[in-house]
Amino acid sequence: MSSTLFTGGTIWTGDGDTDALLVTDGVVTATGRAAQRDDAQVVDLDGGFLMPSFGDGHAHPLYGGLEAVGPAVRSCGSVDEIVTAVRRYADAHPDEEWIVGASYDGSLAPHGLFDARWLDAAVPDRPVVLRAWDYHTLWCNSAALQRAGITADTPDPPLGEIPHREDGSVLGTLREWGATDLMMRVMPARDEQVRIAALGTAADYYAARGVTWVQDAWVEPADVETYAAAARQDALRMRFNLALYADPRHFDEQVTQFAEQRRRVEAAGNALLTAHTVKFFADGVVENETGALLAPYCSGLHSHSGDNRGMRNWEGDALAEAACRVDELGLQIHIHAIGDAAVRQALDAIDEVVRRNG
Repeated sequence: MSSTLFTGGTIWTGDGDTDALLVTDGVVTATGRAAQRDDAQVVDLDGGFLMPSFGDGHAHPLYGGLEAVGPAVRSCGSVDEIVTAVRRYADAHPDEEWIVGASYDGSLAPHGLFDARWLDAAVPDRPVVLRAWDYHTLWCNSAALQRAGITADTPDPPLGEIPHREDGSVLGTLREWGATDLMMRVMPARDEQVRIAALGTAADYYAARGVTWVQDAWVEPADVETYAAAARQDALRMRFNLALYADPRHFDEQVTQFAEQRRRVEAAGNALLTAHTVKFFADGVVENETGALLAPYCSGLHSHSGDNRGMRNWEGDALAEAACRVDELGLQIHIHAIGDAAVRQALDAIDEVVRRNG
């Protein structure tokens, strides 16, 4: 057995403080006077402070890590700065077929509506796709819209919105899953080693801030494979739990796959990786006026302003039924619910799970 004694400072245990803590084979085994061991390696805190690390129950480490791979737009304070960052990145990467980045400040354009022509000025000949900081929105240039086949005649898909200019042409902003999926399905997949490295970038970020466990709160099948590959390669540098994405458009098919995805994670054989959770989106976000409200929005960002109450993703009792099926699989329920109508629906769903399943 290998033991380490931390002493010489203030040690917070969660329910009080102590002056000594003993760790044996990675497990806290004693505090205070009972922690004193002559054969332990001593770490002198030199008057410092030691506490348990943090866990983050809602994070997006894979997407966050990938932000460092594309154009640096997160810190940009204006549309011009974003366009300049995209142009600079494109010039430095002439061989990249698609320019993909995140996550720009959605409040920098009126009503969060960003025009494809602004990006065209920087990169007219290759597709450019940027995610907004809410991750429910894409800003695309004209070349990207053409690749996705999105035109003035493309109708708003279920669970999505495609804003237009006054002349009827497509603006370049895509809102919510139904619309963003039209673009995501034609974009080339990132190299798997780039994705695995992005998990390392995220882990370094979290560890520097005292976070050693996160739940990735939006994981699709390809993401499960990335995490499993990283686990097999011993490339995980912290603990991750995966929340498998539940899509109301495909749930009946997905629910049969959740248990298999969990088995694939377990088969990777790495204690740092689990898949215990399913992620539901009850609605969108307030910034887009897609968060589901009991009363209408009043700012008039949409053509149906005056009666817009946002977007409810699961109709009727569908969310409650889906939550019950997930609970029956022994998986945890994690619900994104922003607007008050969505919160009410989420609470009703949990209430139904308890009533039905105990």
